[in-house]
Amino acid sequence: MRQGLSISDIRKLFLDFFAKNHHAILPSSSLVPQNDATLMFTNSGMVQFKQIFTGKESSNIKTVATSQKCLRAGGKHNDLENVGYTNRHHTFFEMLGNFSFGNYFKEHAIELAWKFITQELQLDKNRIYVTVYHDDNEAYELWRKISGFSDDKIIRIATADNFWSMGNTGPCGPCSEIFYDYGEEIEGGLPGSKDADGERFVEIWNLVFMQFDKDEEGNLHKLPKQCIDTGMGLERIASVIKGVCDNYETDIFLALIDKSQKKSGDKTSKLAHRIIADHMRAAAFLIAEGVTPANEGASYVLRRIIRRAARYIHQMGCNEPLLHQIFPVLIDSSSSAYMADSYPELIRAKELIEMTLKSEEENFHETLLRGVNLLEKAAAGLSEGDVVSGEVAFKLYDTYGFPLDITLDILKEKKLKLDQEGFDAAMQQQKAKSHWTGDKESVSKVWFDIAHLYSRTEFIGYQLSQISDAKVLCIVSKEEKIIDCANAGEEISIILNKTPFYAESGGQQGDTGELEIVLREELRSKSSVVKVLDTQKMLNSIYVHRCVIKTGMIAAGDIVKAKIDEERRSNLKANHSATHLLHQVLKEVLGGHVAQKGSLVAQDKLRFDFSHSSPLSEEEIFAIENKVNSMIRDNYHAATKIQNTDEAIKEGATALFGEKYEDEVRVVTIGSSKELCGGTHVEYSGEIGFFKVISESAVAFGIRRIEAVTKKAAIDYVHSKEIILQKTADLLKVPVGSITESIQNLQKENKELKQKIENLYLKLLKSENIKVRSIGSVNFLSHVFADIPTNIVRKFVIEQQKYHKTDTVITIAAVEGKKAVLIVSVSDNLTERVNATELIKVINSNGGGSKTLAQVGCSSDEAVTLEIENRLKSIF
Repeated sequence: MRQGLSISDIRKLFLDFFAKNHHAILPSSSLVPQNDATLMFTNSGMVQFKQIFTGKESSNIKTVATSQKCLRAGGKHNDLENVGYTNRHHTFFEMLGNFSFGNYFKEHAIELAWKFITQELQLDKNRIYVTVYHDDNEAYELWRKISGFSDDKIIRIATADNFWSMGNTGPCGPCSEIFYDYGEEIEGGLPGSKDADGERFVEIWNLVFMQFDKDEEGNLHKLPKQCIDTGMGLERIASVIKGVCDNYETDIFLALIDKSQKKSGDKTSKLAHRIIADHMRAAAFLIAEGVTPANEGASYVLRRIIRRAARYIHQMGCNEPLLHQIFPVLIDSSSSAYMADSYPELIRAKELIEMTLKSEEENFHETLLRGVNLLEKAAAGLSEGDVVSGEVAFKLYDTYGFPLDITLDILKEKKLKLDQEGFDAAMQQQKAKSHWTGDKESVSKVWFDIAHLYSRTEFIGYQLSQISDAKVLCIVSKEEKIIDCANAGEEISIILNKTPFYAESGGQQGDTGELEIVLREELRSKSSVVKVLDTQKMLNSIYVHRCVIKTGMIAAGDIVKAKIDEERRSNLKANHSATHLLHQVLKEVLGGHVAQKGSLVAQDKLRFDFSHSSPLSEEEIFAIENKVNSMIRDNYHAATKIQNTDEAIKEGATALFGEKYEDEVRVVTIGSSKELCGGTHVEYSGEIGFFKVISESAVAFGIRRIEAVTKKAAIDYVHSKEIILQKTADLLKVPVGSITESIQNLQKENKELKQKIENLYLKLLKSENIKVRSIGSVNFLSHVFADIPTNIVRKFVIEQQKYHKTDTVITIAAVEGKKAVLIVSVSDNLTERVNATELIKVINSNGGGSKTLAQVGCSSDEAVTLEIENRLKSIF
């Protein structure tokens, strides 16, 4: 066995080996899959090639190897609750894999795997075992031939563990798994035996032989192109190389755990440090891809991961945020946990990662204290094995934002169980109330059919705004069926062989315009006009023109003149280029943590969402506007070029985390702004004219939104504000420049008058002769005031209580029109026997307050005070 290999060394060794064996080395895809509603996170290496395996996409590259970022912490594949408790479960991990799309098959896949583990890693052959599907005789014989193994080293498995399926239908095939034997000193039996769950024999590599297509009846048909999909967990093989039976004893985790121990001052809480190390790493990678903590989808999983780690930090007695202090280990080139060489996004998003980890941990602190306290009360008096109510767990989740994982962790430590059915029932009831709709709709089959029939739509809209020789390839009805022709009044979708219409993408709205018949194969009326209402893109290749026929008819095969609405496009171009300038300026003004979180480029305005933890000050907004407008005045040329994606990013081009890019991308450079972008842009920044922010607000925790206008819309906006200013000045009878001073004077005068009125009211109330009666040992004051503001009456009650100090209950009703409010005050020394919130419940349960002062809506007569009086008589 090769000694001294780090995780980085093994990753490089694997990729270099497959590069030498004629595989293209591709980068890891995003942790959040694009265009796949079936998965929340990428959980294996094959996910980015799913469309190729299913035949929905083709690839010129036939053999590939990757080191793929994976996450299993949500949905069907969820390892979160096991993390820390076992030696090999992680939320985030890397999957090494090699893939063949119709090139080599079983024999070469087995040869490559055998060479890598025995020659490159130099694993002891005597410690290797393999499994094959029970009827896969071909794989069995190939292993005997290539490895020289005897029959007892090749184990036939009849379970689903050795037969892989993508779903109920579609590509599938038998697997062959490679196992490593840690030796007799570790408990556990051979794969397939009753003791197979032990730690002795560990699966290190899974080879999937994708050779069948399963139909709806479950019948298997041979695929025309057989494929290979393999996966080897990097952390797992690293533990084998190091000779340890625990992934947490490999270099990356040892460095993270060491940092956690030093920063916390706790070196004994083994479970806590394992969880903190794992969860911080997973959270950092998610944040680097633009995921921020929130209450749904991937964002909620991130929140759960951070909060679960925060709970263990709190359990160790740490009251300060810790995760952001551990993160730098991942980007420290001198650390054995250094990962930024393979994943530079960790450095690019450094400020955002640290800010998000710190803020989320701080915000959860009070929630954690309340949640733990409530759970302690629910568990009080219970014995080992007892069940805690599912309703309690749901209340923690729904009311306090307390993740179920944390509840389960705490109960596990107390050796208690959760009424999971009760929790699930409460959750379903909540979803029903919220009209929950479930997963996103999938793309209709018709678009896959069209994509197979026709090549990618040629977009020529960068150069031209109209063409006269576009051919109608296909017409799709409103019901999403392919039709031959359509008539006036019908709403349809049209696919052309080429188009100047930009399809909605990257936040930019699709073009509108007209199609006009130029040539028709059959002799029919040519006077047809089709209004294009929107342009969308399907399957990233087909431009779909959403249309309504104004006059005549249109048919497949027609030649049309396609013309966009040029004025609308001009506004879209200006707004899109302005978002690029804004993005660059935000990073300059606010810091490098700023990352785009979404955008809308419409013809009338632009919207830009970005990562930032606090509202922008007036000074910051002013600085942003100034810098953007300066770039506009400098009239930079908007240069575009097609470039290799990796090269463009290395040269400093901004890429959106989580976005799926082709091998070659369009790079747009305007001054200091450089972004990967397929949108339409101005030729010179001066065409934007003028940029004006019209609003700045919060979208979610850690995400801000700026809305702005450009060109004439910006001038119109400023003009409208000038009109308002002038009208205000006219009303105040002062010059525009004196408006602020005039309003401040009015506010001051108004405040003084309000205080005078309040003092007069209080003087009036004090003049009332309110008799103090005795109920037992208690002084009781009650009265009804008509047409006196409630806030004045409340102040009067507080003054009276201060005057009487002890042994006093006051009930005063304030009646304004048909509304009445009863204000109740109870002296401090009486609250053990009766308090204000209890007394108002005699009237109804909708009020609120403290033990000494509370109020509630009531009827406008004196009967309500009698009810409280009777209640007091029963006590004192």
